Amino acid sequence: MTVASLRPLNPLRAVRAWPLWGWLGRRVVTGVGYGLIAVGAVGSVLPGHLGAPVLAVGLVLTLRSSFSARRRFVGLQQRHPRILFPVRRLLRRQPEVAPVMWQAMLRTERLFLPARMRFAVKLRRRWRR
Repeated sequence: MTVASLRPLNPLRAVRAWPLWGWLGRRVVTGVGYGLIAVGAVGSVLPGHLGAPVLAVGLVLTLRSSFSARRRFVGLQQRHPRILFPVRRLLRRQPEVAPVMWQAMLRTERLFLPARMRFAVKLRRRWRR
């Protein structure tokens, strides 16, 4: 065995295969995911609900790179299924964005407006005719 056979063929590949890079990369992806979750949570509360897709992307990044976040998300699903069902619908392979946005609009309308001022149900009924 010679010294040349012990030396890696591609030094960049050897550095990239170093376990620290994998650990560091997972931490960076998890941090970006948590940041997107925070931005999406704030954006989904604002009118228009444009933060829901950003929230879904952040959850995908975080849940794929962190086992503890996955475990925490499953626990939250079991405790609060009605709240997290729209988020789970956005995490599917082919997300149903329009129905999730419609349901969010109906829930927000029901939360803030009295029954006589709600317009989304009337709009849907008029549109379906």
